[in-house]
Amino acid sequence: MAAPRSPRTPQRPLIAGNWKMNTTRAEAQHLAGLAVQTAKDVPAAEVVVFPPYVWLEAVAEVLRFAPGSVALGGQACHAEPKGAHTGAVSARMLAEVGCSYVLAGHSEVRREWAQDDAKVRASVAAALAARLEVLLCVGEDAAERAAGRAREVVVRQVDAAVADQPGIRDRIQVAYEPVWAIGTGQNATPEQAAEAHGWIRERLDAAGARRARILYGGSVSPANIRGFLAQPAVDGVLVGGQSLDAAAFASVVRAALARGTAS
Repeated sequence: MAAPRSPRTPQRPLIAGNWKMNTTRAEAQHLAGLAVQTAKDVPAAEVVVFPPYVWLEAVAEVLRFAPGSVALGGQACHAEPKGAHTGAVSARMLAEVGCSYVLAGHSEVRREWAQDDAKVRASVAAALAARLEVLLCVGEDAAERAAGRAREVVVRQVDAAVADQPGIRDRIQVAYEPVWAIGTGQNATPEQAAEAHGWIRERLDAAGARRARILYGGSVSPANIRGFLAQPAVDGVLVGGQSLDAAAFASVVRAALARGTAS
């Protein structure tokens, strides 16, 4: 019989806001300023925002006045450092504009940009080479869950992105985002999220990324956030639409107080 796995050290909750293709420049800077105020009040949480590419520098200007309170992230990056890739952004460009994070494999990018597992892995490698923190997104769609393939899909996506990936140990976080819950108003139950996080934790441990945090993403709101953060397997949340509502996002961040500050 295998020896029981030792308990993990509690992680500082990570609360991430993905603004997707929303906001004007003024709205982006206003949201960033309010996020800074909230983050200062809740040092127990790490906060990161992912504005549209065109507003990254504008948001970075706001964050420079409060260094360390809120991190900046890009919504995706190309696998190549430069070249003839119209409309794309490289990891090095994101790092130069002030990003410390980048999303990889978000379901919308996988679908709209036709990103398969191999392309997601290449983007992860590029981000790691640029010294960015990767927030890898994985999750099954409604048909895959109905067919009983949720675990198979999630494990495949994690393994494809992290297995034998140099530098993965200290610079990877994972967001479980059941595709059927994104933008639908539906969400996984806290128990379903905890189950999926267990699958992910097993694969991350195998890849040597034991300290990686695992977030839940999928119609997160002030109404359900406490249920998710009450699960020991859930280390934070990736918030979509509610991150565009400053009051709602502040409520989500403040919910991290219940988790306390990790050592």
